[in-house]
Amino acid sequence: MKNESKNHRLWKLRTKSLVLAERPLIMGIVNATPDSFSDGGDYLESDDAIAHGLRLAAEGADIIDVGGESTRPYSNPVPADQEIERVVEVVRGIAAETDVPISIDTGKAVVATAAIEAGAQIINDVTGLSGDPGMLQVAVESGVGVCAMHMQGTPATMQDNPHYENVVSEVLEYLKQRKACLLEAGIPLEKICLDPGIGFGKTHQHNLDLLAGCEAFLELGCPILIGHSRKGFIGKLLNDKEADRDSGTLAISLMMAQKKMHVLRVHQVGPTVAALKVWAGL
Repeated sequence: MKNESKNHRLWKLRTKSLVLAERPLIMGIVNATPDSFSDGGDYLESDDAIAHGLRLAAEGADIIDVGGESTRPYSNPVPADQEIERVVEVVRGIAAETDVPISIDTGKAVVATAAIEAGAQIINDVTGLSGDPGMLQVAVESGVGVCAMHMQGTPATMQDNPHYENVVSEVLEYLKQRKACLLEAGIPLEKICLDPGIGFGKTHQHNLDLLAGCEAFLELGCPILIGHSRKGFIGKLLNDKEADRDSGTLAISLMMAQKKMHVLRVHQVGPTVAALKVWAGL
């Protein structure tokens, strides 16, 4: 966790704060799932997921994002009790060994509650905290930080035929509305992060347009999270769907740093931290 500084804004969490400084914060991904698109099944066992989370922390992650339900295209939701079984021990185990804040990647209020009780500091919700009527109350009463994402449709339907007249302006308008709803519900501005949802109900071109135009989201006055890691559009840019996407992910991470995005959600923390140090030094 970064030290607080009077010269930078803070993203305030439940009991901790993160400094929004010159380089982006790095959110490392722990998928405690059997079916996530990139590493599904690799960390399904709690001990493996905990060890992976601690590895990411040691590599320099500013946040560890733990999820127990895949949100890949055409995925289906899992029961809340199963999701809780996958994530709670992982959150508890990581929180016991590191001060790095943990976020819970879920759209279910009951899962968020269980994870917060185990030590989570952030709710990271792909439904923008709108998919479960109880989620706003959990966020307000617990005092956690929140990240609200844009998605057109649901994971099961989002890639059927996504359409926008202007993807940047429409996603921006949605995030403005979600920000207003979160504030009205009683979530302080300094606890809110917003995410344009790369790959969630977007075509290849929509993703490219969002990345190219992401500076528009800075007007929201909140930290902006970009979740681009290993996503399919990178393979398309490389003209090889089977290509390793980590190098492409790294290229986008540097572009996002140049465009002053605040949080980068990635699978490979160590190389990203190293590349950003070199970028900052240059």
